[in-house]
Amino acid sequence: MPAPRRALVALSYLAAALALGLVFSLYFSPDLVIDLAGRLWSCF
Repeated sequence: MPAPRRALVALSYLAAALALGLVFSLYFSPDLVIDLAGRLWSCF
């Protein structure tokens, strides 16, 4: 695998891990989780 492609793959993995970490960190706020559950429940 050429070096530029390897760097692009590594950067994509890093971006995905950062996005997942950000989403998981939002769940440490109980108010947010309750608000999201209420919004989801109101769809049904």
